[in-house]
Amino acid sequence: MKTLLKNATIIDVESQYHQQKKDVLISNGIIEKIDNLIEVSSDTTTVNLENLHISCGWFDTSVCFGEPGFEERETIKNGLQVASKSGFTVVAVNPNTHPVIDSKSDVEFLINKASKFATKLFPIGALTKNCEGKDLAELFDMQQSGAIAFGDYTKPISNDNLMKIALLYAQNFDGLVISFPKNNSIAAEGIVNEGINSTQLGMKGIPSLAEHLQISRDLFLLEHTGGKLHIPTISTAKSVELIKAAKVKGLQVTCSVSVHHLVLTDDELHGFDSNFKTTPPLRTKEDVKALQKAVKSGVIDIITSDHNPMDIEHKKVEFSEAKNGVIGLESAFGALNSILDLTDFIPLLTSKPRSIFGLEKVSIKEGAKANVSLFNPAGKVVFTAKNILSASKNSPFIDKNLEGKVYGIFANNQLILS
Repeated sequence: MKTLLKNATIIDVESQYHQQKKDVLISNGIIEKIDNLIEVSSDTTTVNLENLHISCGWFDTSVCFGEPGFEERETIKNGLQVASKSGFTVVAVNPNTHPVIDSKSDVEFLINKASKFATKLFPIGALTKNCEGKDLAELFDMQQSGAIAFGDYTKPISNDNLMKIALLYAQNFDGLVISFPKNNSIAAEGIVNEGINSTQLGMKGIPSLAEHLQISRDLFLLEHTGGKLHIPTISTAKSVELIKAAKVKGLQVTCSVSVHHLVLTDDELHGFDSNFKTTPPLRTKEDVKALQKAVKSGVIDIITSDHNPMDIEHKKVEFSEAKNGVIGLESAFGALNSILDLTDFIPLLTSKPRSIFGLEKVSIKEGAKANVSLFNPAGKVVFTAKNILSASKNSPFIDKNLEGKVYGIFANNQLILS
């Protein structure tokens, strides 16, 4: 099977073809030739799209698909098809399921269920049994079966000693520990960011201190134990400072930020729309600016959609009763492209997350395995409910102005176009 990508502008800072317009011929899943003009036979599938750009395949490090247990939110099959059409060739799936992904057989179930799709699925195993924060799960067994990291998704580990033991134990097999940045006793019953908007709206606030305390604790523990720590979806300017200082010290700490925390603020809450209810909560304009700056400076290592489908029963209720979580795969590229340059955010979806999570490196060069995302960075679009391919519709970007369009992917020897 041969596929020709015509007149594709290549965005890959590590490639000799970076920012050059080329024809790319893919044969049986391998990039056979890259040249200015490639003539092909009639049996070749030719992809000739307006202002086509390609980059190494995007990797989303924090996705929830519901299955097993919450199939009404999303299934693995539809979730992976949504990821493909949104430009993602790899996703890491959180253990936000029922039963929780906390054993070897759970990990193998996910991998086997996802094996034939263009987008590859890697499980994140639970750090503690049943995500209860009491006893460590079978981390080594899960890693042997294909888990690439360990964390309890948005459930913070409040037991300091357990976190210390996890960081120590994971070093035996070079495991990556993920710790959600929230101190539950400080956050208490809060549902939105504590500040002017929460006061005006009469809603209980979550102080940013809840995030800072947990990050500070984890960094102190990491300094004591060594090992590797990943802090997902940070949301404040102070969190950036804390992690920057830890990196200067030489600690092996990395962090991610979600797309919605880079674009949206807690000013969105005035409509009491539960599609803006997420954890961490949306923060202030100052925080958003600091996060964007940290992406450009390299303090933030990864950008994720933090895609968490929630069915209508849990979202179309009073704001205080609604569950946290937003979907983000379909809107991720358009939202990022409206605020950042391609060269600022593409590495945070490609080479950096692959390196941190220990995945095989990919590049756009002759002889390499074809793993590419196809997109057009030009053109303003209004994101509507029609653009949502997920089973759940809880997007915070409905009716927002985005920029650019995702065409699809070529990965696992499959061309998927939206």
